[in-house]
Amino acid sequence: MPKASSARPIWTGSISFGLVTIPIKLYTAVREHRIAFRSLHDQDQVPLKQKMVCPADGKEVHPEHIVKGYEVEKDHFVIIQKSDLEAIAPKASKAIEIQDFVDLDQIDPMYFDRPYYVAPKPEGAKPYKLLMEAMVKTKKVGIASIVMHNKQYLAALRPLDDALCLETMHFDDEVIPSNSLPDLHQKTKVDDRELKIAQQLIESLTTEFKPEKYKDEYRERVMELIERKSKGQKIVNRPERESATPRKANDLIAALEASLAKTKTAITASRTPRRRKSA
Repeated sequence: MPKASSARPIWTGSISFGLVTIPIKLYTAVREHRIAFRSLHDQDQVPLKQKMVCPADGKEVHPEHIVKGYEVEKDHFVIIQKSDLEAIAPKASKAIEIQDFVDLDQIDPMYFDRPYYVAPKPEGAKPYKLLMEAMVKTKKVGIASIVMHNKQYLAALRPLDDALCLETMHFDDEVIPSNSLPDLHQKTKVDDRELKIAQQLIESLTTEFKPEKYKDEYRERVMELIERKSKGQKIVNRPERESATPRKANDLIAALEASLAKTKTAITASRTPRRRKSA
């Protein structure tokens, strides 16, 4: 889990529930590792600049002549001025207002967006600890609203280890229901034998979740590539892996049984102690 000890708060305010107010600071809980590439001119490797050009006359448009427009129908726009948006912007607030408490398992993970650590200011240490322990005892999550960067967010406040974590959430009308997918309405019957073997395969692969086990292998390969090229090393393309051939329906049992046997063999091999070679 990332450390936030040397981080700077991105938002300061308070948590309010009932008549209780807790002064807090908000810290980023996730730092995404993305590889950024610049677009260069292939002749002299100079970074390129983008220009806003009007397709009607081919001339460059300067920022002072750029306005926002919302397309209400094909090629028909409603012009929205900055002052229009400022007039209806959410009221600036420095409070995370808890509206309800719910069970965590009632919230589908699809609703979660981005996590933040919530830390108390010195004067809010005791009520912060009280709220956190009460939430742990009751096993509840606080549903709140928060305004950050002129945008209103729905959020879930929950205990995480020895801190509170606030996760911004998607609103209900932003989440696409699975029953809207046409491919899910096909009539398919699952054989009892297939189901039994599939359950055995899942059980054989079941373990504790250890996030450090999983790596972004592609990002690591890209960074290795960049390092080698920066040192002038010659790059040799790796042979492409053969993609798995989709199995037919009548091969499903065979595929499940083979997967189960392979998993059992791997587990047995990992548990068998290696013999030391005699001198």
